[in-house]
Amino acid sequence: MKIKEVRAYIKDLGTSRPYSIAYKTVTEVKNTFVEIELEDGTVGIGACNPSEKVVGEKVDQAYEHLDSADFGYLIGSDIKTLPALLSQTQQRFSKWPGSHAAIDIALHDVCTKQLGISLGKYFGVAHKQLPTSITIGIKNVEETLKEADEYRQMGFRCLKVKTGLSPEEDAERILKIHEKYPDSVLRVDANQGYSPDDLEVFVQKVRGVELELIEQPFPVDSFADDSAGLPQNVSKFLVADESCCNPQDALWLVKEVPNCPIFNIKLMKSGGLFAASQIATIAQHSGVDLMWGCNDESIVSITAAIHLAFSYKHTKYIDLDGSLDLVEDVVDGGFIIEEGIMRPTGGSGLGVRMV
Repeated sequence: MKIKEVRAYIKDLGTSRPYSIAYKTVTEVKNTFVEIELEDGTVGIGACNPSEKVVGEKVDQAYEHLDSADFGYLIGSDIKTLPALLSQTQQRFSKWPGSHAAIDIALHDVCTKQLGISLGKYFGVAHKQLPTSITIGIKNVEETLKEADEYRQMGFRCLKVKTGLSPEEDAERILKIHEKYPDSVLRVDANQGYSPDDLEVFVQKVRGVELELIEQPFPVDSFADDSAGLPQNVSKFLVADESCCNPQDALWLVKEVPNCPIFNIKLMKSGGLFAASQIATIAQHSGVDLMWGCNDESIVSITAAIHLAFSYKHTKYIDLDGSLDLVEDVVDGGFIIEEGIMRPTGGSGLGVRMV
């Protein structure tokens, strides 16, 4: 079946819970969407919300790239030649990971719809469900505990806490959560906000708390050098996030930061599922575990990440909460969360429904 049309649009999905991280405050959630229609009327959808600070592309720029792109290489092409179409898309949009991701996801969705199978079955299923963390932004202790209370009441047992401005204040927030909820699994995301000295202060102050992991404590430019001297009891939960955007980064990390045991894959960094699978394969053959994360994203791209993440046995962690605080979306379905446990709903393609 041949591709008939490619169309793009942008929409602010809103956020019910503005939040801060080490380098910005989020008050709106724009996503750019791509729809790919086949000659028989089958439509696949993709979406993106890239981070300019991480990949150099804004969501508005992604829309501009997609709205003005020449999709002659797709129009009239048989969707059954998916690997070739994905390879061409990667070549054409390599400089724009968000734009790339939106097209890549839409291609995967429409192809698997045409095949009549779920995206999960296309990739293979290694996990049927996994617990996801849910994120608390940088707030004072009182606000942090209030949000932790809310998430615990919703059934989430894995809490990820944004840090990176003050190791002392960050540690106090972690200690207070642990004191109130000692059975919670705690993750920390410093978003490049720490120096090695900052991390040492933080780790010493929370030494009574068993953290599951800490994401990207150091800046990208100094990540290798800053990570080199970490003791094993700290490096064992070190995650490369902003330092792991694409397959080239993954190869570099394996060589230059061999004490980093976890890669955080995000479709908004990699440029979609095709490149993300390449990162995952590099990690698989290098003894590196996988975490799958997200930005503030539509159910569309969150569901795509779930399907791919669940296809790898070395996926140990997921942090796919990016659509939970949206005010609205263009689709529903895709996945179910019960007591913090996430699983896909099934159905052909992504398994989402237009609303």
